[in-house]
Amino acid sequence: MLTYFRDVWDGVVTVLIGMRVTWRHLFTPAVTIQYPDVKLKLPERARNRLYVNMDDCIGCDQCSMACPVDCITIETVKSTPDVDLGLTSVGTKKRLYVPVFDIDIAKCCYCGLCVYPCPTECIKMTDVYEFSEFDRENLIYRFATMTPAEAETAKTRLSSYEKEKVEAAALSAAAKMAPSVAPLKPQAPSNAPSVAPSPPKPPAAPATPPPGSDAPGTKG
Repeated sequence: MLTYFRDVWDGVVTVLIGMRVTWRHLFTPAVTIQYPDVKLKLPERARNRLYVNMDDCIGCDQCSMACPVDCITIETVKSTPDVDLGLTSVGTKKRLYVPVFDIDIAKCCYCGLCVYPCPTECIKMTDVYEFSEFDRENLIYRFATMTPAEAETAKTRLSSYEKEKVEAAALSAAAKMAPSVAPLKPQAPSNAPSVAPSPPKPPAAPATPPPGSDAPGTKG
């Protein structure tokens, strides 16, 4: 009988101990965030969705090489010397077109390793953490600002420039080689006799008759 009342007492005490936190907060004003209308402010170094400022991108491919899951795809096209692509916000001269800069955020592991090697600080982590999609293709973010037509024009211009450069180099090499090649003189056959030609003989003078003799055909 004593054991029975002891078990009842232990059960009541256990419930009171468990309800102690509940009773403490029962009379405390609650602080509730009305999510999603109200959101908590994230830390300044929070790692969430990536963003790329293409005005500062120089196409160095450092972020893509640092990515451990290969979620960044970059394609570049060289600019010709007659085109000025301008400078970045940190004063770096841009020499490459960037027609493709895609980030597959579905593969991203939010490690932030792509942010640190960027020399122009054009890629960074944002505080945006709500970007769920029904279609996985919508999780591929395309940051490039060039249209396909502009990219094709840049490739055609580069191809023409490289072709003209090769032709100019070939003409320059041919011009340098031309003076060093002397024309070959004709040579006599090796089996021909080496006899110097004799000078021409002077014409013979007409014969003069001796004095006192009559010229032929005359009579006395």
